[in-house]
Amino acid sequence: MPTRRPSERTPPRPATEGAHTPIRVLIADDHSLVRRGLAAIIDMEEDATVIGEAGDGEEAVALWRSLRPDVVLMDLRMPRLEGVPAIRQIRAEDPHANIIVLTTFDHDEDIYAGLRAGAKAYLLKDVQPEELFRCIRNVHAGEAYLQPKLAARLFQRVHDEALTQREEQILDLLAEGRSNRGIGQGLNISESTVKTHLKSLFAKLDVTSRAEAVALAARRGLVKF
Repeated sequence: MPTRRPSERTPPRPATEGAHTPIRVLIADDHSLVRRGLAAIIDMEEDATVIGEAGDGEEAVALWRSLRPDVVLMDLRMPRLEGVPAIRQIRAEDPHANIIVLTTFDHDEDIYAGLRAGAKAYLLKDVQPEELFRCIRNVHAGEAYLQPKLAARLFQRVHDEALTQREEQILDLLAEGRSNRGIGQGLNISESTVKTHLKSLFAKLDVTSRAEAVALAARRGLVKF
């Protein structure tokens, strides 16, 4: 009898006449309990079934190639290959692949990275089952989906002025706790030039202090500690 890989699940039974073929879902997450929980919830629905589970990005790409699921639920932080590069690999082979980011990471930069890589939806793991199913069905139908609370944040973000490369560098050094002199030495610019950049940076972030700038940047995922 042929053996089956542990990460591959038994294919669904053929649909009966007049019935709709279930949406075939692949789950990619490095936590087995999360995968099992999601699979149990999804398999309760008549129009969806889990056909595979991957514990890292490399396995996700490999299973996608062999199983060709209708929808992929992809975490962002995984060993060997993280979610964003895994999404890029899949989308490079099939620009129409339906991928949903399902993660705990809600930094603006993470959201942008996932969507830029080709994900058609972005959900946080505190999502209610009803919204998860709605998202899966919408994406399977060719539509994009974004949780309302994330959409509101991104709407505000696109109205914010983009930081220049120099301002991003200064923000990184601010997060390290450097003084104006230290920032100037690190970037080989004068203290007066640092102050000019800080003034512009504070205006764009709508903050009035270094601490506020770093705190806001951390919430948006612009700096990491």
